[in-house]
Amino acid sequence: MSQRKIHFISLGCPKNRVDSEVMLGVAQNQGYMQVAEADEAEVIVINTCGFIEDAKKESIDTILEMAEHKRTGRCERLVVAGCLSQRHPDEMAAELPEVDNFLGSSDMLRLGDVLAGGADRVLVGNPADWIYGSDNPRAVSTRHGSAYVKIAEGCNRSCSFCVIPALRGKQRSRHPDDVVREVTQLVERGVREVNLVSQDTIAYGRDLESRTKLAELVERVAEVDGLRWLRIFYLYPDKLSDHLLRLLDEHPRVVPYVDMPLQHAADGMLRRMKRGHGGERLRRVVERLREAVRDLTFRSAFIVGHPGETEACFDELCEFINWAEFDRVGVFRYSDEESSHSFSLTDKVDEGVAQERYDMLMTLARRIARDKNARLVGQTIEVLVEGASEEHELVQMGRHRGQAPDIDGQVFLSGTEYLPRLPGCGEFVEVKVTQSSDYDLAGDVVSLEDCPPLGPAPAISGRTVLKVLPSDNRALS
Repeated sequence: MSQRKIHFISLGCPKNRVDSEVMLGVAQNQGYMQVAEADEAEVIVINTCGFIEDAKKESIDTILEMAEHKRTGRCERLVVAGCLSQRHPDEMAAELPEVDNFLGSSDMLRLGDVLAGGADRVLVGNPADWIYGSDNPRAVSTRHGSAYVKIAEGCNRSCSFCVIPALRGKQRSRHPDDVVREVTQLVERGVREVNLVSQDTIAYGRDLESRTKLAELVERVAEVDGLRWLRIFYLYPDKLSDHLLRLLDEHPRVVPYVDMPLQHAADGMLRRMKRGHGGERLRRVVERLREAVRDLTFRSAFIVGHPGETEACFDELCEFINWAEFDRVGVFRYSDEESSHSFSLTDKVDEGVAQERYDMLMTLARRIARDKNARLVGQTIEVLVEGASEEHELVQMGRHRGQAPDIDGQVFLSGTEYLPRLPGCGEFVEVKVTQSSDYDLAGDVVSLEDCPPLGPAPAISGRTVLKVLPSDNRALS
C-alpha cells in the first residue's frame, strides 16, 4: 500500500507557521508524506488566520479553492485549523459542509485524532489550554537555515483594534529551559538563524514564577553553540532594559534588528487605540534605540483609518515616520472587527480615505527604505545564502542581517570567481553591494566562509512541503 500524502497551507503570521509545523510533525508521526501540490494529496490542511477582514476573506477563499480538490481530485479529507476556526466554529461548520474537520488555535496535536479516524467534526478547544513546547512534534518548513521559535502564547494587552486575546488567550510564557532546548535541537539540525516570536515579546516571563526577563532568555539562547544569528520580533514599545539594549548592540549573535509595531504617533489616536502611551513617549523610545544600538535596523508597523483618525492625526503620523526614518515599515488599513473595542467607536473613517492614507504612507516609507538601501552600495556585508530565487531560478539570493525572512528584501548574488562554489542554504558569504532598489540589493560575492561542519540537515531541506501564503497582517501586533 502506497504512503498516504498530505498537503499543508499556512496563512497569516510566523506564529501561525510554527503551529502549522507542529501539525506537520504530527502528520509525519502518523506516517503521512508531505507533498508540495494539493492535487497529489489525500488530506489537505489549511491553518487559517482570522485576525482582520482581509485575512478572513483570504482564509475562506483558500478553503473553497482547496474544496475543489475533494470534488475533482484525490483529496478525501479537508481539515481547517487555526484562528478563524477558533473565532467562528459554529458558523463555519454550518456554512462549509465541504470541510471534514475543524481545529481551533489550541488544537494542533488533535490533528493526530483526525488522521487516525473517528474524531468529532468540530474540535475547537479553549485557547488557554495550549502552549507550544520543545517536546511537540515539529517539522521545520523553512529551507534556508532559518527557523521561528515561539517563546509565548496569547496576550494580556487590550488594544482597541485587536482580537488576539480572545483567539489566543492570556499571555503564557514558555520556560526558558524549554526554549533553549528547542533552539539547541534546531541548531543540531542545521538551523543557523533563529527568530524569536510571540504576540507581545517584551512581556516574556512576566507570568512565570521565576519572572525571567526577555533579556535573560535572549542571552541564554544566543549562547547556544552553532547559532549564528538571533533575531527578536514584536517588541511592544514598553520599558526596554539596559541589558536588552546591550545585547542588541554588543552580542555578536544577537542581530541589531528591532521589530516594534507602534501603530500610530498622534496622542488622540494612541488613546483611542488603548496603547497605553503617547506620541512623545514613542519618540523617546526611538531615540533611545537609535542611540544605544549601533547599526540598528528598525522595523515598525502602523494603522491608518482607525475610528477618529483626522487629517491632522494622519499628518502627525507622516511627520513622525519622516522624522524616525524607519528602515522598514508595514502599513495596514483599519479593519472594523465586531468583537473588538474599536468596533463601537464613532467617527469611522471612509474606506476611500483610509486607502489614500495607506498609499501616501507606503510611498513615504518606500522612499526612506530606498535612500537607506542606497547608502549600502559599495559596502561589504555578510549574507545568509538562501538558494535559488523563486522569481529567477538561475539567480542565487540571500539576506543580510538587516533583512528578516519573508517580510523584508533580499540580496541577489553574482561574482564570477566565487558564485560557482557558492555554499548551500544556511551558509554565509561576504558580498560587496553593487546595486540597490526600494527593498532589495545586488552584489558580488567576494569571499566564502570556511564554515564548520553542520549537524544533519533538516529532513525537508531543499524542497517545499508547507505552502505559506503571506497575509497582510503579520506585524499587526
